[in-house]
Amino acid sequence: MSKGFLKNTYGLDSVEKTMEHYSQWSASYDAEVSENGYALPGRIANAVASVTEDKGAPVLDFGCGTGLSGTALKLIGFEVIDGMDVSADMLAQARLKNAYRTLTHAAATQPPPFHIGEYGLVTACGVIGSGAAPIKVLDDLTTKLASGNRLAFSFNDNTLADPTYPARVQHYRQNGFALIFEEYGEHLPGIDLKSTVYIIEKT
Repeated sequence: MSKGFLKNTYGLDSVEKTMEHYSQWSASYDAEVSENGYALPGRIANAVASVTEDKGAPVLDFGCGTGLSGTALKLIGFEVIDGMDVSADMLAQARLKNAYRTLTHAAATQPPPFHIGEYGLVTACGVIGSGAAPIKVLDDLTTKLASGNRLAFSFNDNTLADPTYPARVQHYRQNGFALIFEEYGEHLPGIDLKSTVYIIEKT
């Protein structure tokens, strides 16, 4: 089973390296993660569906990458999905899937746009943690949410091994957020990697 770019993902230690890595990986990303049984998009889609009554309300797929997460949301019945990512090359792949109403290229060095608070649900599938965006991005996202808005995100095993990340979830719970979903399960079975999916709601 080929690991390709995947084997180098979790050692990336800078925004620049991460950006370059995903840019080069974009064309073969779907094939490689699918070969390794990528379960996270489906898990997050199922999680948010289990706590969502109105699947017609707009959803923001933050860090949408090549669109696997948006496709999973669409397949489970979400009707209006907007995507946002820092990689133009990954977004080019997402456009081919026809899962999104809009796709936005965001700057990696800037905080999330102010209008994120307009979405009742924001997903960040595999976006935060080792080999991806730093914890500051998660903090920035939570500050943009409006009362009653929900954020679904995940920490893989490599990320959970750093106590900073699970501690942040507890911090949110003590500072204006309710934890409404938490589940540990498959992430990339092909490399024996699991993850925890969380959904928090701003009170």
